[in-house]
Amino acid sequence: MDNNPLLSLDALPAWDRIRPEHVAPAVDALLAEADAALEQAVSTATPADYDALSAVLDVATERLGRAWGAVRHLNAVMDTPELRAAYTENLPRITEFHTRMGADERLYAKYKAILAAPAAAALSPARRKALSNAVRDFVLSGAELQGEAKARFTQIQERQAELSRGFSEHVLDATDGFAHYASEAELDGVPADVIQAARAAAQAEGLEGCKLTLHFPSYFPVMQYARNRALREKLYTAYVTRASELGQSALDNGPLMRELLALRQEEAQLLSKASFAEVSLVAKMAESPQQVIAFLRDLAARARPGAERDLAELREFARAELGIADLQAWDMAFAAERLKEKRYAFSDQEIKPYFVQERVLDGLFRIVETLFEVRIRPDEAPVWHPSVRFFRIERPVASGDAAPELIGQFYLDPHARAGKRPGAWMDGTRERWLRPGRQLQTPVAHLVCNFAPPLDGRPALLTHDDVQTLFHEFGHGLHHLLTRVDDLGVSGISGVEWDAVELPSQFMENLCWEWEVLQRLSGHVDSGEPLPRALFDRMLAAKNFHSGLQTLRQVEFALIDMRLHAEPGNADRIAEVAAEVRAEVSVLTTPPFNRFLHSFSHIFAGGYAAGYYSYKWAEVLSADAWSAFEEAAASGCVLDVPTGRRYRQSVLEAGGSRGAMESFKAFRGREPRIDALLRHQGLADDQPHTV
Repeated sequence: MDNNPLLSLDALPAWDRIRPEHVAPAVDALLAEADAALEQAVSTATPADYDALSAVLDVATERLGRAWGAVRHLNAVMDTPELRAAYTENLPRITEFHTRMGADERLYAKYKAILAAPAAAALSPARRKALSNAVRDFVLSGAELQGEAKARFTQIQERQAELSRGFSEHVLDATDGFAHYASEAELDGVPADVIQAARAAAQAEGLEGCKLTLHFPSYFPVMQYARNRALREKLYTAYVTRASELGQSALDNGPLMRELLALRQEEAQLLSKASFAEVSLVAKMAESPQQVIAFLRDLAARARPGAERDLAELREFARAELGIADLQAWDMAFAAERLKEKRYAFSDQEIKPYFVQERVLDGLFRIVETLFEVRIRPDEAPVWHPSVRFFRIERPVASGDAAPELIGQFYLDPHARAGKRPGAWMDGTRERWLRPGRQLQTPVAHLVCNFAPPLDGRPALLTHDDVQTLFHEFGHGLHHLLTRVDDLGVSGISGVEWDAVELPSQFMENLCWEWEVLQRLSGHVDSGEPLPRALFDRMLAAKNFHSGLQTLRQVEFALIDMRLHAEPGNADRIAEVAAEVRAEVSVLTTPPFNRFLHSFSHIFAGGYAAGYYSYKWAEVLSADAWSAFEEAAASGCVLDVPTGRRYRQSVLEAGGSRGAMESFKAFRGREPRIDALLRHQGLADDQPHTV
């Protein structure tokens, strides 16, 4: 197809021109190109040499990856029936090629030959790491399988991709498919800006009342503030039964979950592993499922006493102050918010007017500029939605006359809307790469959130949780963008162990609790006055409110995930495993109709299978890394430039070119300790701990 934007060699995608009808022709052309490159790469015409192989194979597969990445991204943020159909039609073809290439024994032999050759000793550490990862990944991709086993492995990969896509689509459709048109009387207690947005959403459809949805900016304020208990129960029930047998049968993810778990176990057996959890951990820091489970249970034991105290206090408060004698799941957020307001004279809504989105963004950019010695400037490029913006990150040069060095660029898509996948994430549009011919390709990322949009000419406001989410995703973005590694596959976040990839993102969240930082981020939407110190002090006092309950919740999810993938036969015991884990670690009673796992996209559609523990595992690393800045602040400023420079050089710039433990020790001078995490979350005792 002439002028197909997916076939363009331009540096950035033409997001505004990509149409569903472009997908199949582009995939046809790019798969043919990649197939030809694969055959050339494994032929005698291509020597067992790193540069020669990259010039043939990486060029073609990177181009295919960028084009398909654009399609996958649009499917997540601008879903339409036509685009979904094009994505669904072509996903099996993309999966088949990558599965076939990853299991190609001829290509595997060539990579092993490069790594074993005497010349490998002269390769840079980053290249040796990339080669080592590639050889490892060939094994995990079935390259050592033969005959029927290899054919079955391919079928499993293709079916898993199809099931994961279906899981994600069911969650999106179930989320978009619910609406409740409430009267304003039903919304007693709900913040005015949430009611205004709900009223505008109903009016846009020509309907009366206020439209409530399961998108987080609509759903969660109702759960926090609505005095109408029946309304809270209605929304909670709809939210936790999304994509389950209790909703539309066509969107039930139950059969998909069971088949995915069974296929993952079969994949593990083909690879001579006892469980899929063992497969998953090959490329992670953790050494075994047993080590992960022990880590999670230890954390649960530390959190449980505080969680039990918090729950008992909350139940008594709900009974005495709110007239709720039988505290239920749909009461938890409401009662907790009321208790927090009473105890700390602090409310999320009280602080929200101080976090105007544009002011927060500007403050975030200035902080990153200070700490990491870069500049962030607006840039221009086609975008997929009018609310999306584009920026560039530059490194100033010593000479005042020279142009600054372009480090990378990023898109920011901040607002929730129909057709956009729930949640927040960062992904790469392209990676840093010194391409064959010595042309440097700078990295590009997209940062996606689901904040409430501006309304009626008023600026968009963020909750403090939103601010932390923004900083979190920006941390991922910095890991992708600030890398100085030139080798494809280990630059930026590529090649970083999955249970360490959250280190830079969770590290950035710590900034959101520092007074000197919040002064730069805040300005009241009406007066422009910065956040008052007294309000900050109350917010800080409430920081660890219910941290024990929150920790147990994350441990519960992580332990369910690990047990589902570590114990063969659990494909038919999903509900039972969840119940067993809850009985072991939770202090809360989950309603029998709760089907949270049916929308748990992290492990069924998002790459965190047998890996959800990574959030807590990496939190040990990020809290300890942040403690270096706390140490610097004791004698100066928390935004300590020399410490920021060491962190940037040791962690962010190194990317996946070496092990995460090596990068951490390069920054801290030692292995990580759990003490900082326990202290930050108010769970510390007086005993020193090691990981």
